[in-house]
Amino acid sequence: MKELSDFAQNLAREAGGLLYEKLNSQHQVQYKGTIDLVTEADKMSEDLIITAISRRYPEHGILSEESAEKNERASVRWIVDPLDGTTNYAHGFPFFCVSIALEQDGKMILGVIYDPIRDELFTAERQGGAFCNGRKLGVSSVGDLSRSLLATGFPYDIRVSKDNNLNFFNAMALRAQAVRRPGAAALDLAYLASGRLDGFWELKLKPWDTAAGCLLVEEAGGVITDLEGRPWNIFSPGLLGSNGLIHGQMLEVIRKVQG
Repeated sequence: MKELSDFAQNLAREAGGLLYEKLNSQHQVQYKGTIDLVTEADKMSEDLIITAISRRYPEHGILSEESAEKNERASVRWIVDPLDGTTNYAHGFPFFCVSIALEQDGKMILGVIYDPIRDELFTAERQGGAFCNGRKLGVSSVGDLSRSLLATGFPYDIRVSKDNNLNFFNAMALRAQAVRRPGAAALDLAYLASGRLDGFWELKLKPWDTAAGCLLVEEAGGVITDLEGRPWNIFSPGLLGSNGLIHGQMLEVIRKVQG
């Protein structure tokens, strides 16, 4: 595991360094949807990561945001977001990260998230704890939703779908101390694991948005479920994460909105 962890950490730092170097450059932007975009930096970061994994571990699978899945039947699979927070990045808004997770036989065993702006490297191993730059992490101890700082995000089809999180956002904003919308789910989850946030929820996330971050939260003592309170997996349509103490209160808000 140490070899895999060191490899993933070094790779995340290398990809993050590339993103940092190109942050203030003129970006080539392509649109995958009305407001869903990808930059050349996404692709360069992904190429760097996929090439390194393929050379070092050619038998491993790779699931990444901008490329077709590799070695789909492999029991060990890397799940990669080469740039989480692309819209932020394209505008020069400094909240984005690289996310790399390793899955074995359907379970996350390793998660790495790197924020090159703050030079913060978040790491977690299953049953090994969660850390930021070597400092052990733990979720917050806030037990009252009204005193909680939450984060969320909105799906790319917000303009055309009624299932767009605006209803949940309105309800949570009235119950929580405050709700933030930073724009990078993986980093939101790392902040939840760090105790900087007390809760997080979002709809329509993809495996590469959540794989590393959810392991971080769990290893930091937090709770992850779907929006119904059931066990979560990387293909669940919605995600609810918390410090555990306010989880029931957040679920209560969601259930009232759902009727």
